[in-house]
Amino acid sequence: MHAVVVRVAVNDVETAENMLREQVVPRVQQMPGFVNGYWTRAEGSGLSMILFDSEENARQASEQVQANMPPGEAVTFNSAEVREVVAQA
Repeated sequence: MHAVVVRVAVNDVETAENMLREQVVPRVQQMPGFVNGYWTRAEGSGLSMILFDSEENARQASEQVQANMPPGEAVTFNSAEVREVVAQA
């Protein structure tokens, strides 16, 4: 299993959370190999960890995440990286 870790700056909390629930999460759930996802926020930043069944699906998702960031100024993309999941509980 592999994870896509995405970091963003959250500039408008209310708008960002609405876009997350209405656009981002439903789109991510439809990506090939999607297993599970977690989106977090703290002090003006957001971090998500989205799990996929394979490295290939995670890499494709990472590219799509970067290319399909919601328009507007509610969120600013910082980074995305693919990591191997080595343990879970």
